[in-house]
Amino acid sequence: MNKIVREHYPASQLPADLREEIGDDAKVTVTIVVEDTPERAGEGLSWFDRHKHIQRDYYKSTEEVNEYVRALRDEWSHRER
Repeated sequence: MNKIVREHYPASQLPADLREEIGDDAKVTVTIVVEDTPERAGEGLSWFDRHKHIQRDYYKSTEEVNEYVRALRDEWSHRER
């Protein structure tokens, strides 16, 4: 989360809707906090953490993964012939 703080900021430089409530000659402290939006929610996370929602649990063990990879290699080696 990003945060910006400006102390003694001239109210005359604020947007009109805020100036109406304060007046142009006041000095204010402005704090801006960037909210997490869906696009920003994954920032700072690893690729695996950001895509955890699509994670599948097809394989129960390392051996099953190895068997699957071997089967793919065999399939592709037969296609090359």
